[in-house]
Amino acid sequence: VIVISFGSGVVRTLEELRLSEKEVIRRYEERFALTLKAETIKDRFFELIERARYKFGAQVVVLVDEYDKPILDNIERPEVALAIREELKNLYSVLKDADEFLKFVFITGVTKFSKVSLFSGLNQLQDITLNPEYATICGYTQCELEEVFEERLKEADIHKIRCWYNGYSWLGEPVYNPFDILLHLSEGEFRQYWFETGSPSFLIRLLTKEGYLLPTLEDIEAGEELLGAFDVDAIYPETLLFQTGYLTIKDKEAIEGANIYRLGFPNQEVRVSLNSHLLNYLVKDYLKKERNRIEFIKAIRNGDMQGIREALQGFFSSIPFEWYRKNELSGYEGYYASVVYAYFAASGLTVEVEMPTSRGKLDMAVIHDGRAYIMEFKVVEFAPEGKALEQIKKGRYWEPFLNKTRKIYLIGVEFSKKERNIVGFQWEKLK
Repeated sequence: VIVISFGSGVVRTLEELRLSEKEVIRRYEERFALTLKAETIKDRFFELIERARYKFGAQVVVLVDEYDKPILDNIERPEVALAIREELKNLYSVLKDADEFLKFVFITGVTKFSKVSLFSGLNQLQDITLNPEYATICGYTQCELEEVFEERLKEADIHKIRCWYNGYSWLGEPVYNPFDILLHLSEGEFRQYWFETGSPSFLIRLLTKEGYLLPTLEDIEAGEELLGAFDVDAIYPETLLFQTGYLTIKDKEAIEGANIYRLGFPNQEVRVSLNSHLLNYLVKDYLKKERNRIEFIKAIRNGDMQGIREALQGFFSSIPFEWYRKNELSGYEGYYASVVYAYFAASGLTVEVEMPTSRGKLDMAVIHDGRAYIMEFKVVEFAPEGKALEQIKKGRYWEPFLNKTRKIYLIGVEFSKKERNIVGFQWEKLK
């Protein structure tokens, strides 16, 4: 068995990758007591497989872990990433030529690069990413969790645990991230354990650069090509979000021979964490942001409309002017809706966006403790015009919530292009 792992450390240059490849081959040359004669990395790898086959009288197994990490380490440096991709392609091409000596090859990684770009010629590879038969191999099912950890779960809130950590799906039963659930069972707190291990900085920059509307992440439709199309020179936010675990498959539908996938956040941890990271990217003063968010949560719990307005205004005030100079988003309702959505979602609140009603779509509804906050956003030049609240009332956007909540608040929010902040905040209590 030959194991190749690129999981440890960061590969910064093509030369570093080549040194790592040479070290792997040298280590197995020593372990198998072989003396390799070939000079190039590719040829030495082939010779290692071939001679191991004959020395031990059995076909060879090759396991490759984090096959794509050297490329991802340099994803923001395209020239380096492309050079590393070609080097890895050269290494992996050996597996095709050595087929007669191989019993089994298993390759894992975060992203799915096309066979053309990285595994050219390896036609015998079977992609099991979206194979229902293997859907649960990377996590714990609900049944496994409750059976194996029965003692730990005697006094636990199973429903809350499921909402926070379950939900990763690849066309089979949804599963838990083992890292998350084990830490939760150990510490007993609902925290963002997976996200505390690192920050998705590249992903956040990509979303903001593309002007991506965050509320749409709650419900995205994608085809086979979008889910699998990832490469250094063709990076799509939806593809990256899915392949890195920030979005998962909620449903699948076959339409005239083509598969359409509905994607969404797998669970509360991912929803809260990704939106929190985005807010941190927008502002510089994290401490001020957290204090502001705490006051915001208190205002939501108490139905304090003035407190909600002040909290939102305070957050928009903390976004540096330099950020707006890089784009023209301040003139669009979608930008403000995205930021407000992120603010609510990062606070752990239930948010419904673009919800269809009999008379149109409401921008946003926030549900908390028997209260529904129905919100509509408008962008104005300078002074408030009152059109946001007027639209809520005209469209009767509150009707779907009449029998679901104890209290309903109608909130019309208007943002000024010039001020880049809230200039109008009208509200009415319906019941």
